[in-house]
Amino acid sequence: MSDAFTTRVLNVATGSTERVVDLTGDCEAFLREAAAGRDGLLNIFVPHATAGVAILETGAGSDDDLLAALHTLLPADDRWQHRHGSPGHGRDHVLPAIVPPHATLPVVGGRLELGTWQSVCLVDTNISKDNRQVRLSFLG
Repeated sequence: MSDAFTTRVLNVATGSTERVVDLTGDCEAFLREAAAGRDGLLNIFVPHATAGVAILETGAGSDDDLLAALHTLLPADDRWQHRHGSPGHGRDHVLPAIVPPHATLPVVGGRLELGTWQSVCLVDTNISKDNRQVRLSFLG
């Protein structure tokens, strides 16, 4: 495979609670090896029907605010037609329409170009699934 494209799969333990998991360090570590100082694009993709990728500030409450907003938009109750799994699980299947399962970000000089307070995060509201895969791909 060409050096222009490199990909890796991360296994992320999310546990049995709703989570926002900061992947920024994992993305930076991947780029140190894959980008090797080059410019390009980093694509983050979650191959799951009930998880997404968000770019947001973490550690100052925004991650909890996101989960609270998702509870308001997508309540875990019996309104959903998709009914298997835990109560309200149908809302987990609607999540990727609001928090998409992918993001593509610029890489300049081998470094991820995020704003000062931005982080790359996995958003997982599915309490029935305690492990996720995240595919990182660099094109440069």
